[in-house]
Amino acid sequence: MWGYVIWSLLPVVIAVAFSFNDGRSRSVWQGFSFRWWFGDPYGSVFHDAAMRQSIVNSLVLAISTMVIVVPLGITLAIGAHRIRGKSSTAVQGLTSVPLVTPEIVVGAALLITFTRLLSGIPLGYPAQVLGNVTFSVASVVVIVRARLVSIGSSFEDAARDLGATRLQAVRFVLMPMLWPSIMASLVVVFATVIDDFVITSFLSAGVDSQTVPLRIYSSVRGGATPALNALATLLILTTLGALTLGLAGMSVWKKRHGEPGGMRNALADITRMGD
Repeated sequence: MWGYVIWSLLPVVIAVAFSFNDGRSRSVWQGFSFRWWFGDPYGSVFHDAAMRQSIVNSLVLAISTMVIVVPLGITLAIGAHRIRGKSSTAVQGLTSVPLVTPEIVVGAALLITFTRLLSGIPLGYPAQVLGNVTFSVASVVVIVRARLVSIGSSFEDAARDLGATRLQAVRFVLMPMLWPSIMASLVVVFATVIDDFVITSFLSAGVDSQTVPLRIYSSVRGGATPALNALATLLILTTLGALTLGLAGMSVWKKRHGEPGGMRNALADITRMGD
């Protein structure tokens, strides 16, 4: 296990370390410095307009996709979970198709769609958002459906027996119980989109829609400086930050509510509404 951890993390640690190299080399250590973060007036990450723009593009794309995908995925998961009969198996299969389809196939298909069939949607940010929404929504559906299966229908039935409408049961009972899966979905979608290369590159319209992964790929084979390592480090820190926030949110939810206590409070609220 430790061998695998060291093998997988060592290249990342080396790349991060060289973002603090004082010289231009990305392989020969020449002293510790913040030159490539903000010290160099021309080549550092925070002084290079193209790098700053790629950071903004990545964050805007990830947040936009997350805001669209998570509510859509929750709605689809609840609807698919409540379908009964033979249609249920068909819906489960269809919602899982994007997960088993190679991303490069999805990217190529979306490029053809936006350039040949839906030419009114321009390449760049609009196409990138729609492409990442298409590819990411299946992950949210799977995560939320797994939570729905573990919850069951007894809590909603109890709320309905206490006088709640179907909408009130979903809002005051089901949604609070889905909070851990919602947090997990937010983290997964954000981390997936901000690191995405294939779909984003297929639907890119050039430098104006270039994200951090595209910037790293286009520069890594040329005369790149350690500023590229600093840019990659920012990407890693952003992903780890999103993961930390998600874990913290779920931890706070568990401490404040917990499964039994949270249900008792929700059902008590429903009873008071009925009174």
